Amino acid sequence: MKSKWSSLLFAALAVLSFGATAPAAEPLKVGIMSGDEEVIWEEVQKVAAERGLELELIVFSDYVLPNEALNAGDLDANAFQHKPYLDSQVETHGYEIVSVGTTFVTPIGLYSSRVKSVDELQTGAVIGIPNDPSNGGRGLLLLEAQGLITLAPGVGITPSVIDIVKNPKELEIQELDAAQLARSLADLDAAVINTNYAREAGLNPRTDAVAIESTENNPYNNLIAVRAEDKDKPFVRELVAAFQSPEIRDFIDNNFGGAFLPAF
Repeated sequence: MKSKWSSLLFAALAVLSFGATAPAAEPLKVGIMSGDEEVIWEEVQKVAAERGLELELIVFSDYVLPNEALNAGDLDANAFQHKPYLDSQVETHGYEIVSVGTTFVTPIGLYSSRVKSVDELQTGAVIGIPNDPSNGGRGLLLLEAQGLITLAPGVGITPSVIDIVKNPKELEIQELDAAQLARSLADLDAAVINTNYAREAGLNPRTDAVAIESTENNPYNNLIAVRAEDKDKPFVRELVAAFQSPEIRDFIDNNFGGAFLPAF
């Protein structure tokens, strides 16, 4: 016959065994940019939660750190860049990071506190562009589309200043950190500024831009990126589906006046 104590011990073990619950899954850490993108991702966070996926949003203020953090394993995903930028980062740093889904496109614009149109730019005007290869190239393509410069044939979507073959107004192109361009606008005749930084500075792409790029066949759709080793994991599909949901499409369409356009 079992003793009273062994019976009690067995009962206690049974309670521990069958009554215990599995530990809760850690929230996914997603690196995003501050400002309007943070607002969008807070909505994604709600949609994901309704679908059983908990997101922790890690907010950055520059374009350098989110890929470093993802590559190092400090993030599960990030969502702040377009493919040309990711491609250049992979080539430069050897990151094993891949795109798993598109989010939105933010047309880049040329802004000025001194002129109201590109025709008013004088000979020798100083134009600021982002100093990273992808956004800098995007800025040069915008200047070319406005007839201000001509780029060498076949330069693709990442030209540099050395690819300028015609510059009839002898524009001085200054390459600055993307996050600094809006703050430097008073010292420049004009600057090509990414939409997120423009809006943070109180600039409206629709009403304040001297020129803005076309959204037709735009290669600069923003994306969600993960480490290559994680691309087929279930959380990736769930994260992309939460963003590419009807709720988020409607939220973008209804709240940003065309500064952000769904890319899915």
